[in-house]
Order: sequence, then structure tokens, then C-alpha cells
Amino acid sequence: MALKVVSILHFLPFVSALLPITSIPINLTYPAVFNFGDSNSDTGGLQAGVGFPIKRFCNGYLIIDYFVTTMDLPYLNPYLDSVGAPSFQTGCNFATGGATILPAKASSTYPFSFGVQVAQFVRFKARVLELLAEKDKKLQPVLPYEDYFKQGLYTFDVGQNDLDGAFSSKSEDQVVASIPAILTELETGFEKLYNQGARNFWIHNTGPLGCLPRIIATFGKDPSNLNQVGCVASHNRAATAFNEQLHDLCLKFKKNFPEANVTYVDIFTIKLDLITNHAQYGFKQGIAACCGYGGPPLNFDNRIACGQTKNLNGTVVTATPCSNPAEYVNWDGNHYTEAANQYVSSQILTGNYSDYFNSSIGSKISYGNPNLE
Repeated sequence: MALKVVSILHFLPFVSALLPITSIPINLTYPAVFNFGDSNSDTGGLQAGVGFPIKRFCNGYLIIDYFVTTMDLPYLNPYLDSVGAPSFQTGCNFATGGATILPAKASSTYPFSFGVQVAQFVRFKARVLELLAEKDKKLQPVLPYEDYFKQGLYTFDVGQNDLDGAFSSKSEDQVVASIPAILTELETGFEKLYNQGARNFWIHNTGPLGCLPRIIATFGKDPSNLNQVGCVASHNRAATAFNEQLHDLCLKFKKNFPEANVTYVDIFTIKLDLITNHAQYGFKQGIAACCGYGGPPLNFDNRIACGQTKNLNGTVVTATPCSNPAEYVNWDGNHYTEAANQYVSSQILTGNYSDYFNSSIGSKISYGNPNLE
């Protein structure tokens, strides 16, 4: 089936990260989306895979949810949740909470690292093609057409947990020194997907890790570790180093695979601006968690997660949600609220924060408004 595109603009390869980026509103017109990542885009994978108690790490929509509705596509069903024969005709979500780029250790609570997700995709595609060849009329409506694997959009938002985990045992310099190995693993996955027919790569860089309440509560006890916004400076510097090298990887990947269309999206800048200037965008709290315990300035306590009830120092307490999550950027100390995700999504689609390596984009933004399951 031919991919319909409203308008196609051809860009010269991006030469320097210092050059200005042209603002071009984006109209995404892909027939399917195949997503890879961690809790930032998990729509139920971890719940299906290990029985995690929640489906989305948020109080509602994630960025990937807004993304697919922009294309008038239904929400992505998780690869790991096949009970009830869900539809995968317009794509599949391989992202799971806690996922890293580097292979997970055998003892890890979150075993579905990026390499595992890529392997799951390879199996998924092979099985889909087998079933399509059988021409089973009952299954065809829930399976992607063969050409969707080449025409579809492959989206990635992963790497935050690699940096986060590394800081638990390494210095800032050591964390930064580990980034090339992390990105080598990511590059290997990209190449495997390309060899499977993927041509459209949409890659998010990592956000300002040092601005998460959990990170501030752990590493920001000494005020000298915080920057002017109140975020842990070391973690944001590491995220910036990761993003710079990720951008270089995108350029290298496009050079090595000329048929690939690669889009690099600067999530870090969008989120940091939102946190820094939250009042300007209608939010009352830029850093404090909506669902947590402890009150200002973080409303976060490492001993108790959102929704839990525990005995702390002889008192039974519950980490409850705030009365109006739309006023908060952060949901639970680790993830963003639906309102923040909606804002970030709208900024992505302005085209102001993306570098395009021969990407096909259109000229308008349109949001759907389906009910979140």
C-alpha cells in the first residue's frame, strides 16, 4: 500500500549543530508506528510482562499517545500484551518501563532492554509475515500490511535509565565516559532494524535528568550540587553529553545508510524550558511532584511511591495525588503529567526542536481526542 504524504520537503544533510533550525510545522502521515523505549512511552508493556500495577507511568496521556492521535491512528498496543487478540495493524509498542539501552543484568527487575525489544520486533515481523501468507481472514484485520514495515515510523525514547543507573555507582566523569558504549549498543539496534526494512527513524534525545524530584532528593541535598533552576547540575551535564553524542550518531547513521530518513528531536530543551518557565505556560509547579509525599519544595520521599501507604517513623502516611495535576509538570517524582506531555508534544510538532536528515514532513498539526483506555 502506497504511503500518502501531504507534502514532501527535501532537506540537505544537517552540517552543524550550531546552525539555526528552520521552524516547519510537522504533519506526520505514516500508516504505522513501531515504538521502542522506556517508561516515557510504555503503554502497558511492563504491566503485561511482569505484572506491574499500572499501565502508563502518568496520570493520563503520554507523548507517544499524542503522537499517534496526530496521525489519526489508534493507541499502540504493547507487544507483550497479546491476550484478547489486540490489533497491531497500525503498529506495535515494544517500550517497557525501566528499559535501558545496555543489556539488562540477569537480576534486573526490568529485563526488556533495547536489544530485547529489537529482537521482539524481529520475531513480531517474521510471525506477521507468516500469518499474512496464510491469508487468514480473521487475523488480517489486526496485522500490519507487509509494506507497513518499510513505510512505518520507528520511534525511540530511551537512554535515561542508563545514565540514571550509572550515577548510582559512578562519578560524573565515569558516567560520561560510559556514553560511547551505550550509544554503540543503540547503533547496533538501529542497524538491525534497518536491515529488517525500517527506513523512517524518529529519535528523541534524553530529558533533563537532574530536574526530576527523585534525583534532586538523592543528589541535591548539598545546595552546591544544584544549578540556578534547582536541578542537579551533574546529571544535566551528563544528559547534555549523551545528547551531543546521540546527535552525532544520527548524522553518522544517515551517512552510512543513505536510504534512512532520520529525525533527531531535542526533548531536553523542550522539557528544560517548560520546567524553567512553567508559569509562562500555565503551570504552577515546575519541579515538585503532583503525586507524592513530603510537601514543598519536592513533595517527594524516596521511601514511598505515588499511591502507596506506609508507616514512616511511626506514622501511617499515603503518597496521594494533588488536586489538580494539570498545574504540575511532574507527576510522581520520575515522570511527567499528562498536561506536560501534551505541551511537549505540541512543541515537538512545531518543528522548532528537530534536526531532519532527509525526513518527509508536512505542513499542519492535527490532534485527535480519543478516550484514554
